[in-house]
Amino acid sequence: MSWLLDFLALLGRGLISACRSLGEITIFAVVGVSAILRPPFQFRQFVRHFVEIAYFSLPVVALTAFFTGMVLALQSFTGFSRFNAESAIASVVVLSVTRELGPVLAALMVAGRIGAAMAAEIGTMRVTDQIDALTTLSTDPMKYLVAPRLLAGTLAMPLLVVVADILGVAGGFLIGTVKLDFVPQLYLQRTFDVLEMVDVLSGLAKAAVFGFVIALMGAWCGYTSKGGAQGVGQATTRAVVMASILILALDYALTEVFFSR
Repeated sequence: MSWLLDFLALLGRGLISACRSLGEITIFAVVGVSAILRPPFQFRQFVRHFVEIAYFSLPVVALTAFFTGMVLALQSFTGFSRFNAESAIASVVVLSVTRELGPVLAALMVAGRIGAAMAAEIGTMRVTDQIDALTTLSTDPMKYLVAPRLLAGTLAMPLLVVVADILGVAGGFLIGTVKLDFVPQLYLQRTFDVLEMVDVLSGLAKAAVFGFVIALMGAWCGYTSKGGAQGVGQATTRAVVMASILILALDYALTEVFFSR
């Protein structure tokens, strides 16, 4: 019986730790959002982080979306040809990219790049006492470090997803017309016939939520890091893992909200 008690104790400690972390993240998010709404706002920091997220993440997001659209069209043709349903390829590509693949893949790429960078930067400031120095200089660390990142992530991700949607559909169009011999005009007509505004807007709404989550996880993991260089490395890894898991979980929840009947 002792092994069962040990297992239940371990399970209980894990559950309590998870609930404590969830509460800390929620409080951190509320304080960060309130710091955005209260003047003064660190506009220069916001611009720096917005450019870093929206501009410098553009190449990896663009390449990921373009090749994803190409692979999606090719794999759809392989499957649909068994049922003589090749005409549905354009519909599958545009709906899959705008609703799911564009926002999710772009967010995962940004989480790996920006989430890790945020956690490393803020974590280094934490372990070298620079955050305490900001407090000593009467500068609110939440307003200076966290609030601009949260707002930049929330606003930059939808722009990246717009680019991802366009290039993902373009990749499918390229494979469909060049390799699979679809008529370009018919492929485009089928694409625009099936696409609705809710498909695009749902993807952009997901992108805004994902951007907030990426910035939140990066900032929180860095802000709470400790233990020197090793602690910063652990915070960086934790930020990417937690952001990726939350992106996938929230993707399902938001899909239920937008498309459940």
